[in-house]
Amino acid sequence: MNHRLGLLSLLGLGMCAFWAAAHDWPQFRGPNLTGKAADASAPLQWSKQQGVAWKTLLPGLGSSSPIVVGEKIFVTCYNGYGMNTGSPGEIRNLKRWLLCVRSTDGHILWSAEIRAEQPEDPFRGFIAEHGYASSTPVSDGESVFVFFGKSGVLAFDMDGKHLWQTSVGKQSDRRRWGSASSPILYENMVIVNAASESKAIWALDKKTGKTVWKLETPKLDSSYSTPVIVKTAEGKTELAVSMPDEVIGIDPATGKKLWYVEAPMKGNVSPSLVAHDGVIYGTGGYQGKGSIAIKAGGSGNVTASHVLWTIRESSYVPTPVIVDQHLYWLNEAGIAFCVEAATGKVVYNQRVPIQGAGGRSVYASPIVVEDRIYAPTRRSGVVVFQASPSFNLLAVNKLEDDTDFNATPAVSGKQLFLRSNQWLYCLKAE
Repeated sequence: MNHRLGLLSLLGLGMCAFWAAAHDWPQFRGPNLTGKAADASAPLQWSKQQGVAWKTLLPGLGSSSPIVVGEKIFVTCYNGYGMNTGSPGEIRNLKRWLLCVRSTDGHILWSAEIRAEQPEDPFRGFIAEHGYASSTPVSDGESVFVFFGKSGVLAFDMDGKHLWQTSVGKQSDRRRWGSASSPILYENMVIVNAASESKAIWALDKKTGKTVWKLETPKLDSSYSTPVIVKTAEGKTELAVSMPDEVIGIDPATGKKLWYVEAPMKGNVSPSLVAHDGVIYGTGGYQGKGSIAIKAGGSGNVTASHVLWTIRESSYVPTPVIVDQHLYWLNEAGIAFCVEAATGKVVYNQRVPIQGAGGRSVYASPIVVEDRIYAPTRRSGVVVFQASPSFNLLAVNKLEDDTDFNATPAVSGKQLFLRSNQWLYCLKAE
């Protein structure tokens, strides 16, 4: 299927306060950054012959997740460089794309091309595991915002018109792994964790792209985590961000750092925080792994007063989901976890039957549809298990696609959208 219309342009999580229709999935991990779909359904099983409504060949690679606004799907990818590990090509040819795809049939309605600003990080090491389009877009229903690392944050209207482009730095993190954090919206701002580019959290005016505030901290180095908005027990709104050794709380209106806790996640942190009922749950780490529960709010170092529990079990890249006071995730080794949110007690850790389970087998975050958890693996299909403290494996669904599945799914109505390094799939419930 060749859906490559060109609109060429030389431009080179909690709750979020913005408009979204009932069936929209407008950002990474869906409405309110929870990974939960409201009033939606998805097929339990699928294959090449069953359940695939359509698939669309993408003009490049990428690990970003699709988002859904009405009957439009937005997804990013890259090409021109880094398409092949053995022969990446010339970095000056690197281009990124924002695509708008019609949800009913997979037809590409428009595409915007953005040439990468140089110098970019070379295609080697762990950047080759996820590429140059790893940040998921976000939309308020009127505009679409994308984060393309050293090429900045860009805004487009719903018909593909370029509105603005703002640089958020051109540095590199010490590992040179590139960007992965996704932008979120809060009131009139686009908020971005530009840890790799400037070791800073930026808030940009969503109409103009001008800087509203900027919070710099060297501890952001090696944070690939998407920020989340949380309501405290006292009703205050805070922005929380996870980074090696720390979780911090920020006033989202001003960018002022409010509090911090000492956290067990060390080395690098990829999962986003999970916010629920005034509590923030964090996980991750490489040189030191662990998970933590934090009561939101406070001032200064609140480690002694606000940390509810810590455990050694963790998720390296996927962000957990919370259902009925339990946290669920599928870790990088293919082990499904269920943890009591109130206590940190591990209810189960159950290995699932996927091939090649190891240190980099799962990058995508799970989502919840009805009472099922859908957890994509990179190369062994999507694991579906019951959202229940008793482990019940329901299905492992694999398509005939040998490229990586790094992206978190999106869901709208009866459609589940799954993205590989090559294709965008629509899986439809009966």
